[in-house]
Amino acid sequence: MTGALALAVEADGEGVAMPQDQRDPQDLARDVALSVASDPSEVGDFIGSSEGEDGVSEFRFASLIKGYEGWLWSVTLFHDAELDRWTVDESSLVPGSDAILPPAWVPWKDRLLPSDLSVTDAMGTEKDDPRLEPGLQPGDKGYESAAQDESESQGNQKDAEQTVQGSQELVDAGGAIFKKAGDQPDQADERSDQGEQDEAERDWLRASKQDLDSAVERFALTRRHVLSPLGRAQTAKRWYEGQRGPKSLSTRTAKGATCASCGFMIPIQGELGTMFGVCANRWSPDDGKVVALDHGCGEHSEIDPPQAPPLWVQSAPAFDDLHIDVVRQAPREERPEVELIEQISNEGPEEAEDDAQESPHSEPETVRRRRRTKRQ
Repeated sequence: MTGALALAVEADGEGVAMPQDQRDPQDLARDVALSVASDPSEVGDFIGSSEGEDGVSEFRFASLIKGYEGWLWSVTLFHDAELDRWTVDESSLVPGSDAILPPAWVPWKDRLLPSDLSVTDAMGTEKDDPRLEPGLQPGDKGYESAAQDESESQGNQKDAEQTVQGSQELVDAGGAIFKKAGDQPDQADERSDQGEQDEAERDWLRASKQDLDSAVERFALTRRHVLSPLGRAQTAKRWYEGQRGPKSLSTRTAKGATCASCGFMIPIQGELGTMFGVCANRWSPDDGKVVALDHGCGEHSEIDPPQAPPLWVQSAPAFDDLHIDVVRQAPREERPEVELIEQISNEGPEEAEDDAQESPHSEPETVRRRRRTKRQ
């Protein structure tokens, strides 16, 4: 911006011209903030200013916009020292120390969780994934260097032992070092000793090479990539803090019966085997899963099975047949009509007809006897 007048900002489509000569830069910055704001009430008090390089200064005012608490109006001015003139560079809203900000943006790949992927989704592996490192192949430079480093470490150890042994044969006398006088070994003996040392070293190298080959085969290190120390550490942390670690609910209810002493735990090799194993109990919810050695699922091999209930459950008797209750009986009410009916039913219809034919007008013997008893 040059000239006696500088165009500060554009508000509502109309240019706002501000005289630049002999003006206080703070007042000029406030006018710019007022012209940028939708309403003059959105610009608050002056907060402060800071001088930058090449005559650039920043002036800040409090923001009173709803929803932008803690934000500041920032107006940048340029001061021409030769002409003693201030011009406007830019204006914007910037967050202050108390501003409400959204969380930092995280790439989508870093936001994904294993539970977000389906069976058909594939993430792929980066070429420089820190969780992996190149494997070992017989004949490769890395494979030979590993064997060479191991042999050199053993050779350095032997050289150190020989140096200590040779230093013991030296004597310090008045600042001069003399070798002990004594019988010197013959050259033949020296060659014999040297040959024995060379043979022992070759044997050790062969054994070291065999051990390395065995380790490579045992841990399947001939793959193109294997887990790096960082990858193993992240894996151990993820497994140990997961559902099959020592902090799960099933571990707290297992009452100390952990996987370390369970017969269904299959050990695994390597340093991860010091912390984890594989569950092989078909009745366990962790069957076929990697479990921590101090994890518990409640299906330990040393837990006795519950006792099976009997096929027939004897319930309490409905009647008490062990005690006798004596109940006083009430006198029987005599009803001749009922007794006659009972007699007829007991004797049968033929006998009843015979009795009726013999004395059709006579009363039954039982009735006559009872009446006779009453008369008496």
